[in-house]
Amino acid sequence: MNYPNLEELIEVIRVLRSENGCPWDREQTHTSLRPNMIEEAYEAVDAIDEKSPAHLREELGDVLLQVLLHSQIASEAGDFNIEDVAKELKDKLIHRHPHVFGNIKVNSADDVVVNWDKLKQEEKTERKSQMDGISKSQSALMSAQKISKRAVKVGFEWDKVETLWDCVNSELKEFKEACEEKDLTHMEDEMGDILFAVVNLARWHKLDAEQCLITANNKFMKRFRKMEELAVKPLTEYSFEEFDALWKQAKKELIKQ
Repeated sequence: MNYPNLEELIEVIRVLRSENGCPWDREQTHTSLRPNMIEEAYEAVDAIDEKSPAHLREELGDVLLQVLLHSQIASEAGDFNIEDVAKELKDKLIHRHPHVFGNIKVNSADDVVVNWDKLKQEEKTERKSQMDGISKSQSALMSAQKISKRAVKVGFEWDKVETLWDCVNSELKEFKEACEEKDLTHMEDEMGDILFAVVNLARWHKLDAEQCLITANNKFMKRFRKMEELAVKPLTEYSFEEFDALWKQAKKELIKQ
């Protein structure tokens, strides 16, 4: 199977980075492109949520551009090239799918995950703790979910959901006490404990805390925009009671739609 467009794209990136290429592309480094990698990944996720194939195709192209740029920069430095990236990924996928490319038998997707984690541990021999290898760049909420799941894998789990609810309520009480003390450092510490406990509550119920918050953010923005449409005067002039009534009106209007 041939992929002429992919090969031509790799060559386009090489030319852009060459002496006769684009000044902007030539100036880029792994560090300067770091924000772009994050931004393009998020935009691809937005396209997935929109369920738009055309938009997703475009955004995946932008993600691929980042991969190719980083690979070209590394190639110029003599570190690795796009072929090395592809080979390492291919070898990893084959190694972690012995039920497809080997003789291992699995009965469910859960078995696949168990085997994947076991093989990953064998590969990452430098990792001594369950907490090793967690990204420092992802959102704190995503990190909290991964930290929680890693701990559960070795059995560090609440005995029942009621105990977890007790933990959440206890953290709320401790935060209230910190607020009464007016100690910002203590308040920050206790708020962090609340958020971490809530992430565990979401995990317990097999919910993705990140997706839950994304949904809540979108819902709030939609209702706020409706409030702006319904407002009969500048929002800055609304009292708390007027805001409350406007919020409820916006909620009702959106339910009708």
